[in-house]
Amino acid sequence: MNAVSFFHTSTTKPYSGILTTTRMRNLVIGLLFLTVLSPIFLYTDMLSASFTPSSSKQEDVNAFTLPSDTGHLNVLPQEESSTVIKEPIGIVYTDHANPSSNTILTEKDLQLPDAREHKYARVLSATDEKGHSQTDNIIKQIIQTTNQEEEEEESQKDNGSDPESHQETTQDQLEQQSAVNSGKDDVKDALLTETNKQTGQTAMPDARVRQLRDQLIRARVYLSLPATKNNPHFTRELRMRVKEVQRVLVDATKDSDLPKNAYAKLNAMDQLLEKGKQMQDDCAAMVKKLRAMLQSTEEQLRVHKKQTMFLTQLTAKTLPKGLHCLPLRLTTEYYNLNSTKQQFPNQEKLDDPSLHHIALFSDNVLAAAVVVNSTVTNSKHPSKLVFHVVSDRLNYAAMRMWFLVNPPGRATIQVQNIEEFTWLNSSYSPVLKQLGSRSMIDYYFRAARASSDSNLKYRNPKYLSILNHLRFYLPEIFPKLNKVLFLDDDIVVQKDLTGLWSLDLKGSVNGAVETCGESFHRFDRYLNFSNPLISKNFDPRACGWAYGMNIFDLKEWKRQNITDVYHTWQKLNHDRQLWKLGTLPPGLITFWKRTHPLDRHWHVLGLGYNPNVNQRDIERAAVIHYNGNMKPWLEIGIPKYRSNWSKYVDYEHAYLRECNINP
Repeated sequence: MNAVSFFHTSTTKPYSGILTTTRMRNLVIGLLFLTVLSPIFLYTDMLSASFTPSSSKQEDVNAFTLPSDTGHLNVLPQEESSTVIKEPIGIVYTDHANPSSNTILTEKDLQLPDAREHKYARVLSATDEKGHSQTDNIIKQIIQTTNQEEEEEESQKDNGSDPESHQETTQDQLEQQSAVNSGKDDVKDALLTETNKQTGQTAMPDARVRQLRDQLIRARVYLSLPATKNNPHFTRELRMRVKEVQRVLVDATKDSDLPKNAYAKLNAMDQLLEKGKQMQDDCAAMVKKLRAMLQSTEEQLRVHKKQTMFLTQLTAKTLPKGLHCLPLRLTTEYYNLNSTKQQFPNQEKLDDPSLHHIALFSDNVLAAAVVVNSTVTNSKHPSKLVFHVVSDRLNYAAMRMWFLVNPPGRATIQVQNIEEFTWLNSSYSPVLKQLGSRSMIDYYFRAARASSDSNLKYRNPKYLSILNHLRFYLPEIFPKLNKVLFLDDDIVVQKDLTGLWSLDLKGSVNGAVETCGESFHRFDRYLNFSNPLISKNFDPRACGWAYGMNIFDLKEWKRQNITDVYHTWQKLNHDRQLWKLGTLPPGLITFWKRTHPLDRHWHVLGLGYNPNVNQRDIERAAVIHYNGNMKPWLEIGIPKYRSNWSKYVDYEHAYLRECNINP
């Protein structure tokens, strides 16, 4: 018993010392673990929790279904297709103001100035690879669902194409879209998407056609670049797509003209052009090519504009076959009539100053018929209307025959031949002398001289016709009348004009609608202010006015001796240095400070050259004027204005049908 006790006592002391040493070592190791390793594990765990979704979150995302309207989801950009999804980066940043607070920054916060890139920032890469791949799959799933729904919505909404063919096109596109942009790019894409939606609500009717034409231009550029030429497979495919787009376009001018498969062709070409864009490695060559194309296109545009102007002027000068046939047919019928049937009724009203007299000087039978018909149709007192039609020798018989067969209702009409005005000769009228001169004829008809004047509109031979200048001799033509309404043959009357004869012109001779709403309708547009005769007597910024519907006070005309004023200025312009030929420039000079402005709704102009005349102004106008080259009886007439003129033409008339004159 003593021996055992002794042995136990003797062995316990060394063992207890060893145990104490071991405990101390474990304690030190534990403290080291707590002070060194614990923060690292803590930060790593926090970072993993930030970037690695839990199983419950993954289940929520996988169970997530997108709504039908996914227009606002821009998880990935639609253009980049080859970028690999990169691992997000987290930064543990120690704030100097609060040393105890550690903040995990997002990728948006990474865009810092250089001053914040200091030694206290530490980059951690603690993303779990397995969790990262799961996140990638979720993102791809959302992207594919979103893009597919967007493409199907756009296809069904904008184009109405076949859903199956469209699905094949969008599937090819989805295979190329797998890129993630920064937060700023996502915001930019969202803004672009919203802008495109807003633009789509007011899209132009030819937006798709324009897009297809732009694609053809890009394709031609790519085909001319070295990088494309070195890839025969791509070149062959691109040429095939170009032919497809060309077949789709054909003569389409608006989206409704395109076939149903146009949207699919557009998408296919767009994908191929994206592929071609990625192939290009020499941007300088592309820029050079585009500049060369731009210069070439501008030159072609200039040439085409010049050709268009020439052809338009040529078309305006020519007479359609039907309008040439009509006067021939009417002339033949007129001379087959007995002399007793060639007279108009109510000739005693021709000199009655109490009636409403209208002067119309024209060599166009159909145009004159529309003026007379529209005036009588819209008049409240047609029995008070007296039309004085003056034509040239070639169309005199045809004009009389037309109105004998188609009398203007209760109105009175007179048709005269300009050859009957024996007082109108070159000794009395300086303009008649000038129009018959050799220099004037050469100016209009000699091809060698034609290129010397850039403005072709002044070269129209209609200015050689004295009918155009007859408006300056109204008192001589109607010596017994007090007021005369002058109408051009390219107008249509839409309302009653009775009020014009009762207007007080306040001592002026001419009542007209001013046209200074636009800068090019002022005096400096028509007169040569570099000549001292013009600059000393007239204001370059003075308002112009329009011929076409003018009420003339013949009493004041005679009192102020207006015809002599006209003759004086015509003699001064014998060499065409004061103004080019025409009737408006000498009219502006002759009636300078003698014109009374009328309300603009009496006379609306521009229907012969301006496709943007306000429709409300047209509807409210008493007279609409097809001034310009695009007359409504010509094929080049503006289509949307033609109905205002053609409704006063009876296309079922026997003479019109015989001459094949159709609306």
